[in-house]
Amino acid sequence: MTQSGRPVTADPPACPAPAADPRRPRRFILPRGAVDTHAHVIGAPPAYPFVADRSYTPPPAAPAAYLKMLDDTGLDRGVLIQVSVHGSDNRLLFETLRAHPDRLRGVAVMPVGLPDRAYAQAQAAGVRGLRLNVLFGGGIGFEDLERYDALASELGWHLQLLVDARNLPELAPRLAKVRAAVVVDHMGHMPVSLGLDHPAFQTLIGLVRDGAWVKLSGAFRVSDQPDWADTIPIAKALIEAGPDRCVWGSDWPHVAHWGRMMQVADLLDLLADWAPDESVRRRVLVDNPARLYGFSPRLDHADGA
Repeated sequence: MTQSGRPVTADPPACPAPAADPRRPRRFILPRGAVDTHAHVIGAPPAYPFVADRSYTPPPAAPAAYLKMLDDTGLDRGVLIQVSVHGSDNRLLFETLRAHPDRLRGVAVMPVGLPDRAYAQAQAAGVRGLRLNVLFGGGIGFEDLERYDALASELGWHLQLLVDARNLPELAPRLAKVRAAVVVDHMGHMPVSLGLDHPAFQTLIGLVRDGAWVKLSGAFRVSDQPDWADTIPIAKALIEAGPDRCVWGSDWPHVAHWGRMMQVADLLDLLADWAPDESVRRRVLVDNPARLYGFSPRLDHADGA
């Protein structure tokens, strides 16, 4: 085992399943319309094959299990992100979105240059963004950033970036020219031990002040502490930089994580420290994601979810 708990193996290591019996957060009452903006559904091979260059091997994470987690935790809506192990095979993502059009939105991994109907079908299914990922095998990198920006701008979508913030100083001049909205995953996916004054984090803060969005998610990925308390200064700084462009995500089912498996409610409880003010939490959980993903103000799920 490595220090992080990741198994040492020549094959893509297997991930544990998410925690069973989801519960509600204990430190505050979730507002109506709360959105989980970052989660994955994962199919089982051979029906839904895994890419050969994946970084990990997850157990299946069925749509029904995700919806149960939302219900049990008290979250009304969710945003599904195409998981890296399925590469650009978005079939399960699209199937799930189509089955729950009022409750779910999605972010896909799609090559540029597809026929127009492919993007139109994704839009109709509920896709609202494209993911670029340089941290896990199976993703699309930044080589064609400008072409992806043109595509996202034409469709009214955003670009979601899974990147270590330490790469942002080099990438920032290109991002400054992007016309589509930019969403940075997992608070920059940089170890919080590097501190608020690190040039990479200051670059991220600058991007957020200038209009980028950021996901308050992945505390367990960047923290050195079992209760993730060291993430509080980082999250507070991001909220201060862009209170109308911060959204929260569970990162369920917590793939590529080999440490203690947490409840989603544990991660929500941390939001009480990140955003002690109830009105700010409502912006992060309800108002901001509704704007970014185009959710209706109505909460009666016509899809029956």
